[in-house]
Amino acid sequence: MRILIISPTQSGIGGIAKQVQGLLKFLLINNIQVDVISSENTFTVPIRGFKNLSFMLSSFIKTKFMRKHYDVIHANNPVSVIAMKNINGKKVLTLWGSYAEQVKLLHGNIAGKLSKKLEDESLKTAHIITTSSSMIVKYCSKLGYIAHFIPDAIDFDELPKNIDRQYEKQIIYVGRLSKEKGILQLLEICKKLPLDIHLLILGTGPEEKKIKQLSSMSQNVHYLGYQPKEKTIPLIRGSDILIQPSLMEGGINTTILEAMACNTSILATLLEDQKDVLRHMDTAFCINPKSTSEFLKGIFELMNDSILRSNLSKNAYLEVQKYSWNVIGKQYLEIYENH
Repeated sequence: MRILIISPTQSGIGGIAKQVQGLLKFLLINNIQVDVISSENTFTVPIRGFKNLSFMLSSFIKTKFMRKHYDVIHANNPVSVIAMKNINGKKVLTLWGSYAEQVKLLHGNIAGKLSKKLEDESLKTAHIITTSSSMIVKYCSKLGYIAHFIPDAIDFDELPKNIDRQYEKQIIYVGRLSKEKGILQLLEICKKLPLDIHLLILGTGPEEKKIKQLSSMSQNVHYLGYQPKEKTIPLIRGSDILIQPSLMEGGINTTILEAMACNTSILATLLEDQKDVLRHMDTAFCINPKSTSEFLKGIFELMNDSILRSNLSKNAYLEVQKYSWNVIGKQYLEIYENH
């Protein structure tokens, strides 16, 4: 079997990148021939609002002149589908949440409407649709499509075992610095944190400038920028709490799965897509989106109750065993081979 994966991103700490990396490694270990087209090996314009558009164009041109035969073409998100059209084979589309809604939130109504048209066309093009979002399964069903639910996964063997604790009371945010990830709310939380609780922020994105400014003026907010997994995971292990204030996710947040595997307690918004893995006072401390006061209350309660943190992290560690690539990768192979 020969597979072509098309994805707007393949490297970094973003959720799609992590999933593409994990799937690629799983397929190669199982002796599957795989090629990848991504922004890492295709021309893109690294400017906000133009990266996806330039990837759509350059990947389309690249596939237009490809002569290889592929049994499966696996596109990640609608921006990869135009390139997928150029190649014969079974066409698999993975949707990481509602692409149109994400674009609308970030770039406004006009961009959102254009993205909706692209999303609709993508659904028509695909032979098979997969998603890690239960909401997208329901959404596709309403439109008359069948979407196969395949959760996000992590590679337990790739997680470094060392611990990096830099402060006595340490919490951490890891992810894209963007509106849909709740960064604007995180800024408000930072302003009200007691000085003895230190927040580490790892990642890059459109709101990076605001994070840098706040960090430069704060004694206990530390912006570390993008960090590779070799440094990120030890910092998660060394933290008392992983904080995730997301307003929107396309399935289970990969960083949350990694924190569960690191035995780090989680304070997160309870979104529809994450209810299978995050259960309040069982596997995580869950709050409503956009509630700064609830977030602060959660931070104080968890920081002052080591037994609660321990119980949450133990339950989460047991739960996350279901999300190994050894388990989830087989579900993709089943899709490729038998659907």
